[in-house]
Amino acid sequence: MPDSQIELPPTSSHVDVQLLNGGSMMAEYHKLHKDDFPPVIANGMLKKAQVEGPRESIEAQIKRRNGITPAEIDTILLSHAHFDHCRPVGKTFPNATVYFGPGTSEYCAPGHLQNQLSMWDGRFFDPENATENLKTLEGPWKNFGPFEKAMDLFGDGSFWIIQAPGHMPGNLVACARLPTGDWVMLGSDCCHSRELFTGDKEFASFELPNGATFCLHQDVPAARDTLERMRVMEETLGAHVALAHDTAWMENENDIVLLSLLDDELRRDIREALKYQAPF
Repeated sequence: MPDSQIELPPTSSHVDVQLLNGGSMMAEYHKLHKDDFPPVIANGMLKKAQVEGPRESIEAQIKRRNGITPAEIDTILLSHAHFDHCRPVGKTFPNATVYFGPGTSEYCAPGHLQNQLSMWDGRFFDPENATENLKTLEGPWKNFGPFEKAMDLFGDGSFWIIQAPGHMPGNLVACARLPTGDWVMLGSDCCHSRELFTGDKEFASFELPNGATFCLHQDVPAARDTLERMRVMEETLGAHVALAHDTAWMENENDIVLLSLLDDELRRDIREALKYQAPF
């Protein structure tokens, strides 16, 4: 593990980061259109989670905030292939290429179009019948802070895509330098709560109906190592870490850098949604 003397590569470049409303998941699921998800997802975990789309579509949010039309979007980076992070986008963003981390396609193929019991979306991963324009990020991969495999996406040091093992093969996080000089780490599903990130809680495992034991992270030692590196980013290098399913910073409104990623409409929607969030 890197020592406390580690530094981030110097750069004067920056990117604009905006958090969009992608919807929410609640305690119970009530209804879903047929064939929206692979059957094993629709008939399994989605029956136990109420999934609600955003009040305003993603494409409408982008147009309102940036004046960019769906046809102008050319690149979409997905952190990993789980159903709540990976949805077909070709009809909405017809000119976009979707990128996954190394090993994702090999692990998820062929998907549910060939195997109805597969949880992976064949519209991405079926080698013959896929409908999505998919590519794998190929690097080059270099050191970035405590991480050993990171890609300088724009070549100016402003935005890094980082391999983050543990959650599932190909899992990615990202780190962006804002105009203020602050660094924001987008932590995807490396863990699902602030308590797990800080080490106050442990990864859970539970028994499936078939008697097998299951954890949300496929490689727990690797997941713990990734979290340790992310803590170096926060505690030593001053990055602001946002996890995909953690709402603590939104509830507490205690991180002005992360809060700067929200516009007024999204902040209002979040405050309204948090009223219905049950405690863990």
